[in-house]
Amino acid sequence: MTTEPITRCFWARESDLMAAYHDHEWGVPVYDDSRLFEKLILEGFQAGLSWRTILHKRENFRAAFDGFDAEKIANYDEAKLAALMQDAGIVRNRLKIAGAVQNAQAYLRLVEQTGSFSHWLWAFVGHKPIVPTAPRTRENIPTSTPEAQAMSKALKKAGFTFVGPTICYAFMQSMGMVDDHVVDCFKYRGPQV
Repeated sequence: MTTEPITRCFWARESDLMAAYHDHEWGVPVYDDSRLFEKLILEGFQAGLSWRTILHKRENFRAAFDGFDAEKIANYDEAKLAALMQDAGIVRNRLKIAGAVQNAQAYLRLVEQTGSFSHWLWAFVGHKPIVPTAPRTRENIPTSTPEAQAMSKALKKAGFTFVGPTICYAFMQSMGMVDDHVVDCFKYRGPQV
């Protein structure tokens, strides 16, 4: 018996790691504060790079950043920042490392004010995943939307950095806030053609 090969979103076809990430994580709604915080930090590190680079280093990032424990990251001192700059297992960018500390501090303030990072973030999409009205193809996937722009603006106002509209939209896609699987992908659930 022959089985047909699985067709995935175009970006997930480049490696087994990307395929596994696509199949089991990308686009699956996430409501856990700590997982959302981790992903937002990683998206910031991705700026100017490919997600594949970050995905390959994700376990190293988790180890280097204390499992993305916001309390610990918010209190990193100069010695810890210097050690991170020497860690070849992560992206060694001084601004992005400092940004992770700033974002941890902003995250803790926001959680204290609102009670839930997840609830606050999901409000930008009406607390349910957005399903685009037109089937997604490689050519019509946006890099930002009004929702991502609003999220970006609110995150910046709350004290976050590395949270531009493009980063926020990639974050929204990966965390399942918007369903951007392309029409020929086996995970496509959007409007039918």
